[in-house]
Amino acid sequence: MKMKAIQFYSPLNIEYEEVEIKDPKEGEVQVKIMAALTCGTDVKTYRRGHPVLIKKIPSGFGHEFSGIITKVGKNVVGFNVGDRVVAANSAPCGECFFCKRGDHNLCEKLEFLNGAYAEYINIPKAIVKRNLLHLPDDLSFERAAFAEPLANVVHGVEKTGIKAGQTVGVMGLGPIGLMFVKLAKLKGARVIAAGRNPLKLQMAKEFGGADEIVDLTKYKNPEKIFIDFSDGKKGLDVAVECVGLPEIWEDMFRYVRRGGTVHLFGGCKSGTSVSIDTKRLHYDEIKVLSIFHHTPLYFREALRLIYEEKLPVEKLITETLPLERAEEGLIKHMNGKALKVLIKP
Repeated sequence: MKMKAIQFYSPLNIEYEEVEIKDPKEGEVQVKIMAALTCGTDVKTYRRGHPVLIKKIPSGFGHEFSGIITKVGKNVVGFNVGDRVVAANSAPCGECFFCKRGDHNLCEKLEFLNGAYAEYINIPKAIVKRNLLHLPDDLSFERAAFAEPLANVVHGVEKTGIKAGQTVGVMGLGPIGLMFVKLAKLKGARVIAAGRNPLKLQMAKEFGGADEIVDLTKYKNPEKIFIDFSDGKKGLDVAVECVGLPEIWEDMFRYVRRGGTVHLFGGCKSGTSVSIDTKRLHYDEIKVLSIFHHTPLYFREALRLIYEEKLPVEKLITETLPLERAEEGLIKHMNGKALKVLIKP
C-alpha cells in the first residue's frame, strides 16, 4: 500500500513523497491521520536531527496526531476498524527497574513513535497496549491531537506541586510555556509570563490568563519585575523555565524566594552545563527539579482536561496547512510566526 508522507533525510532536508506502508503486525493498529501538529521537538529535529527519534534514514517525521483506525493486527483487544483514537508518541515497557517504581517516563525501553506527517501510521504494540485512547464522538481530532504535548505539562505541573495562592513565573512562551501558564492558573496560582514574541505574549493573556506579562525586549533583566510582583516582594514561589538554554537555566535561580522552587523544564542541548550559586542553593533551600516526558497516567489526564474544555487548546493553532506544505509550517514555527500549525493529510 502506498501513501503520501514527509520523510526526513538530514537536517533541513525533508521531502514530501510516496512511500510504502505495511499492514499492521500482531498487536498493532493502522491509523488514518486526521490531524497532526507541529511541535518544538519536531522543529529541533528538522534543524539538527535527533539521536532517539531518527534511527534510520529516511525516516517518518512528526509525533502529535489523532485519527481513525483503518486496520487491526492479530490479537488486538479493545480496538476496531472505525474507532476514533489518539496515541501518545511513546510507551513504557512496564517491566524495567524504573517502571516497577512508577517512573514510567524514565523507562529503560521507552518505545517512541515518529511519522505523524503522513496519511497513515502504524501504532506499535506497546503503545496500543498502554497509550492508545478512544476519543469521545464529540471531541474533534484537532483538539485531541494536543493530548501528548499537554501530558508533558500536566506531568510537570503535578510534580512541581503548584498550589493556589502561589506566585508562579513562566519563562518562555511557546505552546508548552503557554500551557504551563494556563494550568498554573487552573491551580489557583498568580502567574507572571515572560517572553519576547508579540504573538506569544498576546496568547499568554488570551489563552493562559496570565496576571502579568513581561516583554523581554523591553525588560532584558526581569528579576526586579518578578520580585516586585511576588507576594511580599520576596521572589517567586515557583519559577518555570520553558526555553531550554543553559544561560536561562542559570537565571531562574535569581527569581525565586528562599524556599522556592526552580523547575527546569526546557531540555538543553546534550553536553551543555550550568553553574549554580551553591550558597543560594543550600542556605536559601532552593528546590530544583527537571521533569522529562509524560506517563500513561498523565496522557489520560491531559485528554480528560481537553475533553472537559479546561483548556481552549484550539486557540494555539495559528494556521492549517495540507500535508505537502508541512515544511512551510515547520519553518513558520521555527521562526516564531506560528504557535502550532495544524497539518491535515
